[in-house]
Amino acid sequence: VQLVEFGGGLVQAGDSLSLSCAASGDTHCISKMAWYRQTPGKERELVASISSGGTTHYPDSVKGRFTISRDKDTNTAYLRSDSLIPEDTAVYYCAADRSVGDVCSGFICYTDAACRSWGQGAQVTVSS
Repeated sequence: VQLVEFGGGLVQAGDSLSLSCAASGDTHCISKMAWYRQTPGKERELVASISSGGTTHYPDSVKGRFTISRDKDTNTAYLRSDSLIPEDTAVYYCAADRSVGDVCSGFICYTDAACRSWGQGAQVTVSS
């Protein structure tokens, strides 16, 4: 699975921003899509995920402000970010997961890391 991200940029606190992630390749193997973010010196953290059935998950830090969605027809995931704050400044990465242990297109992966594909990252900067 290959992922290409679009969006990002410089916004002011309180503004909204949308990111999109277009998937290609073995998209029928994708079980879950998610958005992560990373700042220098810190580990990459999950900000939103959506299952193949549409179940979403958000950490408390973004709950109520971020919305993830997924269009299976176009194999695209979206992240809508509202009421942005400077602490949301980070590089945002799209991720697509296969199910661990499942065979799809002749390929099987055994760990979360091996089952995950990443986008190239998009810088989001929120000024105060």
